Amino acid sequence: METVERTLDKHGAPVYVRKEIVHNRHVVDTLTERGAIFVDETDEVPEGAIVVFSAHGVSPEVHQSAAQRSLKTIDATCPLVTKVHQEAKRFARDDYDIVLIGHEGHEEVEGTAGEAPQHIQVVDGPDAVDDVQVRDESRVIWLSQTTLSVDETMETVSRLRERFPLLNDPPSDDICYATQNRQVAVKAMAPRCELVIVVGSQNSSNSQRLVEVALQNGAEASYLVDYARDIDLAWLDGVTTVGVTSGASVPEVLVRGVVDLLAEHGYADVETVTTAEETLTFALPRELRPARNPR
Repeated sequence: METVERTLDKHGAPVYVRKEIVHNRHVVDTLTERGAIFVDETDEVPEGAIVVFSAHGVSPEVHQSAAQRSLKTIDATCPLVTKVHQEAKRFARDDYDIVLIGHEGHEEVEGTAGEAPQHIQVVDGPDAVDDVQVRDESRVIWLSQTTLSVDETMETVSRLRERFPLLNDPPSDDICYATQNRQVAVKAMAPRCELVIVVGSQNSSNSQRLVEVALQNGAEASYLVDYARDIDLAWLDGVTTVGVTSGASVPEVLVRGVVDLLAEHGYADVETVTTAEETLTFALPRELRPARNPR
């Protein structure tokens, strides 16, 4: 988000963005008002213009397409996604069959799979494991989309390991720490809540997973909303305790709006459930970092 804002500050509008920078309606609408133009593919961007690649990452083919159109590219790919891309390239070079656990058609999955299409098979959940075919069962590794349900991912891995006992694990955890932390917090909170409201957009994978985690861990109901105004007050009938969480890319102002609305309807006592402290920060793309003062 900051990458697009800084690009607009530096170069002025319009700035083109391939796909949604993050899967959040409020963020996309806000950046559109500032002059960002969101497109599906690079061929929609005028030749020589600036295009920002979204946090979900892109395949080498997209980079090539941008170069052919002489586009000035700024890559806002999340570093955690970049890590999975690097793993895919490394294990493809070593001639492994790579099982990529993720949602078919998701932008992140398409970008990662594009790094080594001859080596990667996408597995969309445990039921897809039976379709996996490998050349050498001793040279199979799994990687994953960064925004999945941790539990479902491990269920898929377990099914894969039943078929391929020598299955290799990725060198480090692929699922985003922010995604994991929120799922752990919802697991701690859900047993105490009749209702869990997740702030996030319908096309946000990690937000959708939070609804599932809440329902699987004791909440009687859970709903995904973009804004406080999306809450149906009928959901509150007979409810004594409401849990509130949000997707990893949701601005705090939207969460505050939900908390304030709940306070107006009798839920003024707020208890914060903390299961992790997040201190990790990521650098902006090199093109947008402040110039160092010469010594």
